[in-house]
Amino acid sequence: MKRINVLLWILSIELVIAGAWFGRTVPFAEQWPIFEALRTTASIIFAVIGAWLAIIYPERLKLSFRGAAAGSSAAPGNGWTQLLTPVFHSTAILGVILVLGALAPILKHNTPAIDITFMRGASYGLLVTLTLWQLWTVVHTLVPAEVMMTQEAQTQQKKIIMDSFGSPSAAPAAKQASS
Repeated sequence: MKRINVLLWILSIELVIAGAWFGRTVPFAEQWPIFEALRTTASIIFAVIGAWLAIIYPERLKLSFRGAAAGSSAAPGNGWTQLLTPVFHSTAILGVILVLGALAPILKHNTPAIDITFMRGASYGLLVTLTLWQLWTVVHTLVPAEVMMTQEAQTQQKKIIMDSFGSPSAAPAAKQASS
């Protein structure tokens, strides 16, 4: 697994460098719609994960805002972190795009000393970086669903095993009836 992660990091770095190099010829006006698409995707992920939180952990959400009661057993678990990680990353991506949207017009009109080709390449490199980051975030939104599916499959397996041995509560009743 570690080898795959290293390869993915190397591939990502190579894609960012290639994006910056070949993106030097792409005007910012053509890049901006892709930034907007990323912003929209990050917003959707933010909303979907927020809905999952409200559906899956409604009591935990209430405790988070009210403060956990003494002796409460509603401690945040691994699922909580798995759900919140994509929210944090989507928020960061949204923040970068919002700041870029505010800075781009200023840089365009007030930085004649900076080579436009360099700025286009840097912008496109950032675009590739944010796209890869968003792709990673999208993949990680599937982790909680996979965990729920695994838990459901385990529950079903336990039920099948228990049913094959008979119900534990049925055994004492059958024993009393035979006496």
